[in-house]
Amino acid sequence: MDITTGFGPVVGGSNPSESVMKHKIPKEIKRVYGALKNAGYEAYLVGGCVRDLLSGKKPKDWDITTNARPEEIEKLYEKSFYENQFGTVSAITDSEDETLKVVEITPFRLESKYSDKRHPDEVKFTKKLEDDLSRRDFTVNAMALDWESGELIDLFRGQEDLKKAVIRAVGEPTKRFEEDALRIMRAARLAAELDFKIEEKTIQAIKEKSPLLEIIAKERVKDELVKIIMSDQPQKGLEIMRETGILKHVLPELEEGWGVTQNKDHVFKVWEHNLRSLEHAVKNNYSLEVRMAALLHDVGKPRAKRGEGPDSTFYSHDVIGGRMTKEILSRLKFSKKFTETVSKLVRYHLFFSDTDVITLSAVRRLVRNVGPENIWDLMKVRFCDRVGMGRPKERPFRLRKYQAMVEQALRDPISVKMLKVNGNRLMEITGLEPGPKIGHILNILLEDVLNDPKFNTAEYLEKKAKELAILPNKELEKLGKEAKKKSMTIEEEEVGEIREKYYVK
Repeated sequence: MDITTGFGPVVGGSNPSESVMKHKIPKEIKRVYGALKNAGYEAYLVGGCVRDLLSGKKPKDWDITTNARPEEIEKLYEKSFYENQFGTVSAITDSEDETLKVVEITPFRLESKYSDKRHPDEVKFTKKLEDDLSRRDFTVNAMALDWESGELIDLFRGQEDLKKAVIRAVGEPTKRFEEDALRIMRAARLAAELDFKIEEKTIQAIKEKSPLLEIIAKERVKDELVKIIMSDQPQKGLEIMRETGILKHVLPELEEGWGVTQNKDHVFKVWEHNLRSLEHAVKNNYSLEVRMAALLHDVGKPRAKRGEGPDSTFYSHDVIGGRMTKEILSRLKFSKKFTETVSKLVRYHLFFSDTDVITLSAVRRLVRNVGPENIWDLMKVRFCDRVGMGRPKERPFRLRKYQAMVEQALRDPISVKMLKVNGNRLMEITGLEPGPKIGHILNILLEDVLNDPKFNTAEYLEKKAKELAILPNKELEKLGKEAKKKSMTIEEEEVGEIREKYYVK
């Protein structure tokens, strides 16, 4: 048993003294920890919090392991709950710090085989800390700390790997991944979060066992993917996923961009361009929605590509990408709202922004299509796209002017709710009953107002509504669809001609 008393080398610094390390331990942890020790039990900080402390970072969460059983742990805390089959008791601290509100305390334990490649079939409690540490995923997460004495238990040389910035599986890598296949994703995530490399034997095991991810619940895979994308180095994590075969089982559509060349407007291939766009989103600390859209904004290009060389085209890749994004995020069990938002950002990221040509009516329609609540995120995706292309400025004069047009458009009516008449008023003045005709009339009126906001008056809208109300339902429905289709077709044709004229494809 390799036990280091005191603390070994710290990544990026010198050895911390016991008093400095004690100062890093929050009072909430000291109370939870102290209750175990005062009751005569062994207790150690364990896992990621130890890794973070040794790295000089504030832990994102705190875990304690002990030789006490769950029922013995529960007796020590007034506020606690035990709702799982793995022995973990959650102690409630009432801290204002989100990372300290709940402290998880788990008995030393052994685990049997993992039939579902995720959870142990049976958990057995043990009195040996060594047994508990040997079941953990990576060496940097398999250290235990008695903060009172300063004793660090490091059976698998995690401190050494921490210093070398290496992710290494505990024991035999293939066995660790067969036990819990989600550890395959976790390796890539830790590499992205910590900016570490994965050692060769562990890499080879990931390549061999990555197909096991197919049987893991999509929600769990999604959670790890989100952590990668929200890390400081997501492009690193995604590259690891591609190189090891993980990506084929998580985001195969994104991998389609690997090696796909672009036209003369682009310096980088599709894969690298997508990662560079994401990198800019990270640099600006953009939201998950913007980061995901930046990563997927050109996911449709490989399927839309026609021709090769400098004159190749990718017509409608935005439309194709929007559909693909919706399928991807739905498959990974993202929420409906998140999926709809990101799909819209991808679908409309290619909006034409030449303010010398574009009309305010077109800007209003874009705001209507993507939603006023999403329009500024769409602009951010556009900034990421530009920088991902190697452009020196994210916001040239043209885009800044377009932003001003968006501000103006936001003051104009862009939805049925913003019309000066509503459904109740239409029924009152036309005598119509609730039903589809009212909806058709409102949509036709909105098209007029989108073309010119000056038509948004009760007088004009009520007059036209009365004219429309006498039409048969089928004719009214046809008019509504034709008006919408006509306005969108005209804009798309005009923009298409302009793009072709300026080689914007």
